Amino acid sequence: MNQPAPAVPPALPSRRNPIVAFFVGLWDVMNFTRRLIMNIVFFGLLLLFLAILLVIVGKGGIEPLQSRTTLVIAPEGRIVEQFTKDAAMRALAKATGDDGAEEVQLRDLLRAIKAAKEDGNVERVLLDVDKLQPSGYASLNEVARALADLRASGKQIVAFSEGLSQWQYLLAAQANEVYLDPMGSVVLEGMGRYRQYYRQALQDKLGVDVHLFRVGEYKSAAEPYILDAASKEAKEADLFWMGDIWQRYLGDIARLRKTTPQQLAAGIDTLPEGVAAAGGDLAKFALQQKLVDGLKTREEVEDLLAERGVADKDSETGFRSVDFNGYLARLDASRLPLDKRPQVAIVVAAGEITGGEEPPGKIGGESTAALLREARDDDDVKAVVLRVDSPGGEVFASEQIRREVVKLKEAGKPVVVSMGDLAASGGYWISMNADRIYADASTVSGSIGIFGLIPNITRTLDKVGVHTDGVGTTRFAGAFDISRPLDPGVGQLIQSVIDKGYADFTGKVAAARKKSVEQVDEVGRGRVWSGAQAKERGLVDELGGLDSAIADAAARAKLGQADKYRVRYVEQMISPLQQLFGGFAQSRIGAAWLKDSSFARALLLKSMPETEAQLRFVESAVKDKSGQPVKALAYCFCGF
Repeated sequence: MNQPAPAVPPALPSRRNPIVAFFVGLWDVMNFTRRLIMNIVFFGLLLLFLAILLVIVGKGGIEPLQSRTTLVIAPEGRIVEQFTKDAAMRALAKATGDDGAEEVQLRDLLRAIKAAKEDGNVERVLLDVDKLQPSGYASLNEVARALADLRASGKQIVAFSEGLSQWQYLLAAQANEVYLDPMGSVVLEGMGRYRQYYRQALQDKLGVDVHLFRVGEYKSAAEPYILDAASKEAKEADLFWMGDIWQRYLGDIARLRKTTPQQLAAGIDTLPEGVAAAGGDLAKFALQQKLVDGLKTREEVEDLLAERGVADKDSETGFRSVDFNGYLARLDASRLPLDKRPQVAIVVAAGEITGGEEPPGKIGGESTAALLREARDDDDVKAVVLRVDSPGGEVFASEQIRREVVKLKEAGKPVVVSMGDLAASGGYWISMNADRIYADASTVSGSIGIFGLIPNITRTLDKVGVHTDGVGTTRFAGAFDISRPLDPGVGQLIQSVIDKGYADFTGKVAAARKKSVEQVDEVGRGRVWSGAQAKERGLVDELGGLDSAIADAAARAKLGQADKYRVRYVEQMISPLQQLFGGFAQSRIGAAWLKDSSFARALLLKSMPETEAQLRFVESAVKDKSGQPVKALAYCFCGF
C-alpha cells in the first residue's frame, strides 16, 4: 500500500545576511539623497531662471522719467563708503524687515543729487531723513554740500520730518523749507564721547590683569581695560577735536537758518527752561528757535507738493514722484556699456585693518593691496584715489597697503587720498605716502601711535582652583601663555617691539610728509585731530571732499576736463549667483516671497554677520595668528 507523501512545511523566509542588509540600506539612503539633491538642484535652477527673467524684464521695463517729477530722497540706514554685505544679503535683510542691517552708500546719495541738478525732469526734491541712522560728520558734510549745490541751481528742496536728531538735522537744514510734524522734535545737544571702563570688572572682580604697552600719552585706545575713568590726556585731546567739529556744525546751521552760533548755543544751554516755556511742546520750541519753517503733518506736506507739482492719484505720495532707488535704477540703465576714456580709479579702504583677505566693509592687508595692484596693472587707469574711512588696526596689514601706494607712484600713477569720517592711526598709516591728502574739516584723523595689549588670567583661574604648570626647554618657552604670570622679560620684549613700531610710524610719516621725526612726534604720540586741525599741523594737505580728490588726481595725470575721463570704483567682484539672487530679491515677487518665508528669515539669521564692536576687535587682535605672539596695533577708538 502506498504511503502518502509527508506534507512539506511552508518555507520560512530566509534571513538576509547582515552585511547585505547594511549595504542595501546604505543604497536606499544614497538613492533618497540623490533624489533629494536633484530636487534641490532643480528648484535652485528654477529660482535662478526666475531671477534672470526678473532682472532682464526689470531692466528693460524702466519707464522714462516724466517732466515735473519730485525726487524723494529718504535714505535708510547708515551712510557707508562701501556696502558691508552683498546685494543678495541686503535685499534679504530689506525683505525680512531687518532695519538695523540697512546701509546707503555715500556715492549713491551723491550721484543721485548731482544727477537731479542736471535733470530737466526733476523739478524739486523732497528730503526725508527720519530713517537715516547715525553717520559721521564728514560723510554728512559731503551730502550737505551736494544738497547746497542743488539748491543753488534753483531747484527747490523741501524737508519733512517726524523727529530730527542732530546729525539728521544737518541735512534737513539744507532745504529751502523745513517742516516738522506737530508732534515731532528737533533736539540739538552737542557732541560727546563716553566709553565704558572695565578695569574694576576685569581686575578686581574677574582677576584678569591687562598689560598695556604703548608709546604716547594720548594713545588712549586701550585705556578702558586698565583704568576706571578716562585719563586727563584723553579728555584733553577728545575735547579739543570735538570742540572744533562742534563749532563748525553750529556755524553751518546758523548760516543756513539765519541765526548765530551764539543763539544756537544759548538755546541748548537753556533747553529745559525753553521747553518748559513752550509748554513742553518740542515742536513749538523748534519753531521758536527758527530750526524749522512750519509744523505740518506728512499728509499736509504731500498736499503742498501736489499743489506745487503735478497731482497723481495713483501715486502713494499723491504727487508725481520717483523714489531714490527708482531714480538710481534709471541712472544705471542710462550708463554707456563701453566707455574707453582713461580712468581715475577709486579704491575704498573702509573698516578695521586686519591681515589677509577681508570682504567689502573691512580692510584686509592682502585684499586691499590686491585692489591697488589691480589698478596699477590696468593700463586704462591713469590715477588712483584711495578713499579711507578707517580707525586703523594691525600694523603689518597697514604696511602692506602702504607699500602698494608707493608702488603705484613708482609706476607713474598719481595717488590722492580722500579721507572720510575717520582716517586715524592705521588709517593714517595707509594714507601718508599719497601725492596729496584731502580731508573734510570734520574728519577725525591723526592718532599716530602704537600699542599692544596682553591679558593675563592667572588670578582668574586661581579663583576657581585652576593652576598652570609644566616645563620648557628655554626661559621663554610658553612665556606668552596668558594662563601663566607675565615674565618681566616678556614685558620688556613687547615694549621694545612697540617702541620700534612707533619709530617706524613716525619715521615713515616724516619721510612721506617731508618733516623731521621730532616734528611728527610733536603732533603724534597718539593724539587725535579734526581734519582742519590736522591740516594746520601738516598731516593733511587740503580740505575737501571726494570730488576735490578726484579732480586733483585727474589733473596730476593730465587727463583734462571732467568729461574727458571716467571715474571707476575698483572693488572685489561678486559671483554671478550673488548677482542673480540679488536681482531676484530686489524684485517685487522676490521681495514678497522672502518677506513671507520663514526659511528666508532663518537663512538671514544664520548668514548675517554679527555687529562688531570694539571688544570684538581687541579679542581678534590679541589672538595668536601665523605664529605671532607679539602684534603691534595702530588703532583708534575715536568714533562717535
